[in-house]
Amino acid sequence: MKNIAVIGAGTMGNGIAHTFAQFGYKVQLIDVSKENLQRGMDTIAKNLDRMVAKEKISEAQKEETLGNITQQIDIPSGVKNVDLVVEAATENQDLKLKIFKQLDSNCSKDTILTSNTSSISITHIASVVSNPERVIGMHFMNPVPVMKLVEIIRGYSTSDKVTKSVMELSEKLNKVPVEVNDYPGFVANRILMPMINEAIKTLYNGVAGVYEIDTVMKLGMAHPMGPLQLADFIGLDVCLSILEVMHNGFKNPKYAPCPLLVNMVRAGKFGVKSGEGFYDYAENKKAEKVSPQFSS
Repeated sequence: MKNIAVIGAGTMGNGIAHTFAQFGYKVQLIDVSKENLQRGMDTIAKNLDRMVAKEKISEAQKEETLGNITQQIDIPSGVKNVDLVVEAATENQDLKLKIFKQLDSNCSKDTILTSNTSSISITHIASVVSNPERVIGMHFMNPVPVMKLVEIIRGYSTSDKVTKSVMELSEKLNKVPVEVNDYPGFVANRILMPMINEAIKTLYNGVAGVYEIDTVMKLGMAHPMGPLQLADFIGLDVCLSILEVMHNGFKNPKYAPCPLLVNMVRAGKFGVKSGEGFYDYAENKKAEKVSPQFSS
């Protein structure tokens, strides 16, 4: 397995492409937008420069990694003769189903089809593929080149052979694969998102402020960043989408998104990527200044 296609050049997609390319795989990075592809490649180059500066890789390894990535603007061209596809498009069920229908039509029947979805059912995604046994979840953590975990999600029909292949592939990327079953949110987000949602409710109910909530969790629970800062980092729109998937999937009110989160997303306050969420990122990407909305 040496030829990989990655669909989506955003935060997760470019990180996944970077990781495969760094370990010697030939990567087709696919996005419908040339601008997104360029931004993705620029991000990969910056991250590789940072690794060179820290002496984790050499300049030659950086150039080799970049040379392993080819840009494509359509799926049929990008998935020819690949051994594995990683779909890393926006966390939108209809979009993912549309992509997998295209993959089913354009990939070899032996190509393993994976999704980096953080919450959407692999079984549902596989339902639009003629041989669903080859469909599996491969949920990387952000930032992909740094984080060790990969959640490997078996759909209802995923074969043992495909699961074994993807587990072994993850280990070759110097990751730690953990096999989980296909239920809304899987493991990571089923546990993480209710915590983030509860932190937002704590703010919404006036129990404490942004800085205070995050400080309690960092110093009291030894979390590397507070839940509100983490929500900004993930993207409040992504957090809302995952909570909605779990709420719809389990029909349990404990997964219902906090009204504050819903309103912030409606207002375009997505966190780091929009420049403002619970913190203000106008001057830098670090969560040093609480958003004016919450600082009074």
